[in-house]
Amino acid sequence: MPVTVAVDAMGGDHGPSVTLAAALTFLERTPDARVIAVGQEAPLREALARLRSGAKDRLVVHVASEVIAMDEPPALALRTKKDSSMRVAINLVRDGAAQACVSAGNTGALMAISRFVLKMLPGVDRPAIAGVLPTKKGVTTVLDLGANVNCTPAQLVQFAVMGVALASAVDGIERPTVGLLNIGEEDIKGNDMVKETSELLKVSGLNFHGNVEGTDIFKGTTDVVVCDGFVGNVALKTSEGLAQMLYEFLRAEFTRNPLTRVAALVAYPVLQAFKRRIDPRRHNGATLLGLKGIVVKSHGSADKLAFEHALYRAHAEVANGVLDKITQRMAAVPVPAARAGTGAAGA
Repeated sequence: MPVTVAVDAMGGDHGPSVTLAAALTFLERTPDARVIAVGQEAPLREALARLRSGAKDRLVVHVASEVIAMDEPPALALRTKKDSSMRVAINLVRDGAAQACVSAGNTGALMAISRFVLKMLPGVDRPAIAGVLPTKKGVTTVLDLGANVNCTPAQLVQFAVMGVALASAVDGIERPTVGLLNIGEEDIKGNDMVKETSELLKVSGLNFHGNVEGTDIFKGTTDVVVCDGFVGNVALKTSEGLAQMLYEFLRAEFTRNPLTRVAALVAYPVLQAFKRRIDPRRHNGATLLGLKGIVVKSHGSADKLAFEHALYRAHAEVANGVLDKITQRMAAVPVPAARAGTGAAGA
């Protein structure tokens, strides 16, 4: 069955010049996919006219008259921008015209609109932003990456269940291990919220490894790492900044003088392989888990390659039945309700 992805083509720092170019490359490489590009008609038609692709017949334009600015307050966007490219794209998922939505737009607005339009899956309190980070062993799924700055222990258990379902479905891991991000591995470490979460995870029936530290994320100690959105977003941005700094340091050293430039030519294949392994663009696309629909958030500054990978992420989640897997896991794991102590943030 073809997978249809609704794309908020106006979202992000670059708009249609990036989103449409990425969508066409995605379609060329994904024969069973279709794209509905949502946005203002004139900019979309102009951008499409400049692009050449044999996959244009699998991309259709769906007109929306409004655009949500990157700095627009989420509540205002939810109330007043009912014909925005972001909201229309999410509506297409709700109505069954698309199976997933991808947007590089305003994170807070995307979270608010997605939750309002799509509603939550049974047993899930709030959406969590889940993404993958590269490790020495492959990748690790980390959540929450910025949706909820204050979480209850029960919510963190919900995040763990959803992360396990995601890793199992997309990465093919039969029984993913779960780590709780903490300032130390010992049970006595951490604040009361982390300690209580650890006790709940121990009796959850999940494959709980125990507490993990920040270094364990990149070691690949566990398949899933759970934390609140404040900690997760700091960890994500720090890792992206470190990867960029390392690459720039290497480039500076190899261009320091004529001798190092010659060395760079010899080492060029190795440098390219290194860049590819740590390139955050190849892991772009964080999922808003817990909704009754698949919504993938791309970085606002994403270029063509990065946005393309967000589209692959959305396609993989649809093709592997992530929503059904989450529903099944939530029904199988007793998680107490968690209505208090929550806070939302736009990462």
